[in-house]
Amino acid sequence: MNDLLVSGAAVVDGTGTPPFAADVLVRGERIEAVEPPGSVEPAGRRVLRAGPGQILTPGFVDVHSHSDNAPLHPTVDPSKLVQGVTTEVVGNCGFSLAPVGDPHTFTGFAEQVWPPLSPSWRDHEGLFAAAEAGGHVTNHVPLVGHGTLWTAADGDPAVMRRMLREALAAGCFGMSTGLAYAPGAAADTGHLLEVSAELGGDDVYATHLRSEGAGLDAAVEEALTVGRTAGCRVQISHIKASGPRRWGRLPTVLERLDTAREGGLRVGQDVYPYTASSTMLSAALPPWAHEGGAEGLLARLADPAGRAAIRAAVEGGEDGWDNHVAAVGYEGITVASTASGTHDGLPLPEVADRLGCDPFEALVRVVAGERNRANMIVECMDPSDVAAALRHPHTTIGTDAAPPGFGGHPHPRAYGTFPRVLGRYVREEGLLTLPEAVAAMTSRAADAFGLGGRGRIVPGAFADLVLLDPAVVADLATYRTPVVSPTGVHTVLIAGREVVRAGMPTGLRAGRRLEPPR
Repeated sequence: MNDLLVSGAAVVDGTGTPPFAADVLVRGERIEAVEPPGSVEPAGRRVLRAGPGQILTPGFVDVHSHSDNAPLHPTVDPSKLVQGVTTEVVGNCGFSLAPVGDPHTFTGFAEQVWPPLSPSWRDHEGLFAAAEAGGHVTNHVPLVGHGTLWTAADGDPAVMRRMLREALAAGCFGMSTGLAYAPGAAADTGHLLEVSAELGGDDVYATHLRSEGAGLDAAVEEALTVGRTAGCRVQISHIKASGPRRWGRLPTVLERLDTAREGGLRVGQDVYPYTASSTMLSAALPPWAHEGGAEGLLARLADPAGRAAIRAAVEGGEDGWDNHVAAVGYEGITVASTASGTHDGLPLPEVADRLGCDPFEALVRVVAGERNRANMIVECMDPSDVAAALRHPHTTIGTDAAPPGFGGHPHPRAYGTFPRVLGRYVREEGLLTLPEAVAAMTSRAADAFGLGGRGRIVPGAFADLVLLDPAVVADLATYRTPVVSPTGVHTVLIAGREVVRAGMPTGLRAGRRLEPPR
């Protein structure tokens, strides 16, 4: 009974080819055979019989995740599993859980993204050991964050290079940057080129661009320069054209990436299928306000002159950075989550009414009162730009969701990203065919990060599989009620083990840390 036979499903194998009827035999952790229906003897095997119309796909790969802490979290977070996600790329936007320099400084930095941690590790080898002891919920593909390197090395490029080299040797797939956040925003191109010189070959440089609005074109060129100079892969994280003044620009940016690919650069991009983004609330403040990290920002907000200068930049429409207030107004910003749970889910003008102040004052009071541990949701993208990104043949899918334990009122992408692609953009709008969408979520993502043995239903591949009903699969999470599981995802396997059965998580921690292809 160690074998599992999946029968009766149409197989969408991840390669982009049309669905075909087949029986899939799983032996242990891997796919043993893909054979014509009825040709595999069911006797002596466990049998998973698909319902009418159900399809079998490879497990989905979330290429932009912040669930680094999931193995350390006391309970199994279900949000990715119920979508069909079996593998996550973590350590994005310049934030990772190692290396740890000064523990106090690290904690202040890390708690901008994750719930409070008490790290028992100093480097990635220690982090990976702690994660292994806790148990991986999904497969993890780790990146090391440039911001974490900076924090541990106090910005010294030589020390950062050494730490990056150690992280790669320990098993990281590459480095991520968060150039819209402190301390990454302080890194000029020369600094990035110096540190990223440790990258090469199949290593990945994944970047939250310096600007996704006013400076989008220049930010893309900077990323391409890093990849070209280092000789590594480039991944443009959650690609977008942010703010109405930039709407319609994304097709031009995608053409620029195509030109880079034609020139031999290995570059990809990922997207989430929503027109609202989510990030730290303090990202609504100008980059110079973040100099010195969270402590520097809080000191400026406590100083009347500093506060006044920040207000002038925000409300004066100071350009050269992604000014969310200038782009969408205070009414376009919702407080998503805070460390204290206060104001979660409320639009910023409503927070202002509760506090008896104007919206700018409400914004900075929340940032200061929560010691910069506050997130927001911003309605900032044009549907046609999102569609252009989804249609592109080099796009992969990422949730960019808040991590387990952060709480609050998260973006609905945490529970809805992958079913939303299949339900809204495949079934309802016909933007993508079913095989195209599955390929973007599976083989294309696996190839972009060098994940051998995953992303396809072929003999010898790991049995990361999803059984779902394409006629009903849909995201049910909304901005008002974001913590709701999707419908239509029936069974999810990781390495042959059921982590979702009849739409419900089983509680198994069946994932593992994957090894880079070097």
